[in-house]
Amino acid sequence: GYHRSFVENALEDHSREPVSGLLLLYSSYICHVVESCSSTIHLFIRDLASLQNQGHSALLQEIKVLVVAYNIPTRLFPDWYVATAASPVTCPQGSTQSQSTAEVVAECLTLLLKAAACIQSVEDDSEDTHESVHALAPELLIPAETISYLFNAEECASPEDFLRIYLSPSQPALDS
Repeated sequence: GYHRSFVENALEDHSREPVSGLLLLYSSYICHVVESCSSTIHLFIRDLASLQNQGHSALLQEIKVLVVAYNIPTRLFPDWYVATAASPVTCPQGSTQSQSTAEVVAECLTLLLKAAACIQSVEDDSEDTHESVHALAPELLIPAETISYLFNAEECASPEDFLRIYLSPSQPALDS
């Protein structure tokens, strides 16, 4: 409901680009891909930071911002979709521990690109894409262990840390 209301509010604000993306719901985790203009994405991250500041009573806990990219020529997702992982998706024991955080993030992005390609191909073949998105193939979903690993990775910033870094001006020395 939280994500749906945010997307609907962003769609109502005609001064911003529409929001598209994918919301993956797991039993204990959520992975959200948001595609929009930078102001909408920063609004979303600020909203997540204020949500996280509510402490243990917050709707979402341990929020991480993995990647924010700018000037992407085309969108991956033509609309905003929700997919549910009916059973926990697992990966081979210890496979993420032997990888760096950058490699794990790259693996997640690869899976998301494959999911986007699958959604686009289904959309080309079917009129009711939203029904088929609920049945994304398990091999396209990010394993729960991978999401857990990224939640614990120090390199992944919380929304508050991301905003602090993003909004702080760089102070290069004039002599350099």
